[in-house]
Amino acid sequence: MRLDRVGLERVLTALGEQLAAQTDESFALVVCGGSALQALGLVQRTTRDVDVLALLRLDDSGAPLLVTSEPLPPPLLEASKIVGEDFKLPADWLNSGPTDLLREGLPEGCAERLHSFSYGERLTIHFVDRVDLICLKTYAAINGETARHLADLRALTPTEDEMVMAANWTLTQDAADFFPELMRDFLRKVGYPNVADRL
Repeated sequence: MRLDRVGLERVLTALGEQLAAQTDESFALVVCGGSALQALGLVQRTTRDVDVLALLRLDDSGAPLLVTSEPLPPPLLEASKIVGEDFKLPADWLNSGPTDLLREGLPEGCAERLHSFSYGERLTIHFVDRVDLICLKTYAAINGETARHLADLRALTPTEDEMVMAANWTLTQDAADFFPELMRDFLRKVGYPNVADRL
């Protein structure tokens, strides 16, 4: 089963119900990728999974703190397994694939731009903002399955200033000597030659 916006809502609601039935613990997940695009109504396409970028906790001052989602907590994995079987989803439909991005740092202000949705008493999903999705999709288009990520990036219609932000952040994720020129070539190919010249 692939998830559209309605399907995603049903699946996450079911996940929240399973957690409420199984544990007194609450979970706050930071989600990016196709699920965030769907939930925020930014791109009209289906997705096969929910990418958990981080777990959200509060520091001593009450400010949001994003920590690795690898591994996902056992109660969350158990609940996701049941929901996956009920909805005929892939075994890894809830995964922490992108959490390695925390190592070099997310775009500045990402934690303050999150869009929060509750799915029952035990589950809150914080979807990353459009600006941060532009950054993440730029990185993914250069490093991964180019066609899908590039289509998403174009659908987000970044301004030149947003692409400058995305390019500068992406450059912090790879220290290779050739990477800046690779970035400039990418920007020219996707229609942002002025941004390439600004780097």
